[in-house]
Amino acid sequence: MSTDIEKFKAGSPMSSTLRMDRMPHIWCPGCGIGSEVNSFAEAVKRSGIDPKKVVVVSGIGCTGRVAGYVNFDSIHTTHGRAIPVATGIKLANPELTVVVFSGEGDLAGIGGNHLIHAARRNMDLVVICNNNFTYGMTGGQLTPTTPGSAMASTTPYGNYEYPFSLPFLMDACGATYIARWTSLHSRNVTQSIEEALLRKGFSFIEIISPCPTLYLRRNRLGDGVDQLQNYQDNSILKHGADTRETAIDYQGKIVVGKFVEKNKPTYLEASDKCSVKLVGDDYQLYGKTIPEREAEEKAEKERIAARRAAMQAEPEEAAAEPKKAAAPKAAVKKAPAKPAAASKTAKKAPAKAKPVKKAAVKAKPAKKAATKAVVKAPAKKAATKATVKKAAPKAAKTKVVAKAVKKAAPKATAKAKAAPKKTRK
Repeated sequence: MSTDIEKFKAGSPMSSTLRMDRMPHIWCPGCGIGSEVNSFAEAVKRSGIDPKKVVVVSGIGCTGRVAGYVNFDSIHTTHGRAIPVATGIKLANPELTVVVFSGEGDLAGIGGNHLIHAARRNMDLVVICNNNFTYGMTGGQLTPTTPGSAMASTTPYGNYEYPFSLPFLMDACGATYIARWTSLHSRNVTQSIEEALLRKGFSFIEIISPCPTLYLRRNRLGDGVDQLQNYQDNSILKHGADTRETAIDYQGKIVVGKFVEKNKPTYLEASDKCSVKLVGDDYQLYGKTIPEREAEEKAEKERIAARRAAMQAEPEEAAAEPKKAAAPKAAVKKAPAKPAAASKTAKKAPAKAKPVKKAAVKAKPAKKAATKAVVKAPAKKAATKATVKKAAPKAAKTKVVAKAVKKAAPKATAKAKAAPKKTRK
């Protein structure tokens, strides 16, 4: 059994991006975090960025365990402090792609102050927020996004507080990329994360996810599959929607899509601009001038583009191989059709003997035998000669009849001339 598990881990398509030695994971059946991590790993592969330059930071909670399962440099920080740690990493080494992957309680609850200021500064970070409307690991308490009237351990009679609409909050704070999906929309999640990884600025992606153990069970909403059905029935795709209209009611409509995408200077770019004004062209960040850093960024973009092209070419080549293998089989199947066509021409060939019409009509049984002989025997010429020989004697008889008719013709005319004389007498 252990050898089968090892083979499965080694052969998994995500073995290069996930830590297979940590599998199986701790998330409950029906939880959406697993599919989100899979989408994230796929987005990193498709983006073409160097995995060695990716850093994942998470806080406390169910989603905070993501940092322990990805095969990148990662940090599992304290509660609510994922964004300040990620900010420090980005400032220490701007060449790194820093991703914050955590839950709404960690990011918007105890870590809310860091969230709004990172968006305000336009820090070059990718923030992926798993929103399941509850503190899933610590007892199912109320979070800043729990919909009104929903029950939690701290509000057993229903939530009476006004919840956050995280896209609206991030838009108000100045985030330059904002999107929302559900864990049902795995392909859209992958695409949004890929877009965020390849751009500059503060990117925020909210993923609405089921928590079957605490939120769904406490509110008697079924299991994870039931909630995915709810997402399918109530999700409204609206790219570019006004973020003021993205609030989520209890089991109500969920507006999904890419709401905001704009460009403005990042925190480091704004810092560089200010420093150049004060110091002049001699200003250097980390020992490199701005033109040197721009040249390095251009070279890195070219490398990323080459890796992306290679990643996109792999599925196309894999799809082309079965077609090449199927081509010879199709040729073999079509090849036997040629003898069938030849047999049809062979059957039609005897019909060309039009001069001998009477012989052909009389000799119906012989014709059937001749056609069978033509189909079975390869010697077509011999069969046609045989039919000609059989028809020849009958043709000779017709000639004899014709001669007799010609000889009888003068006698008939003589009788016809004599007949009028008799009538005259």
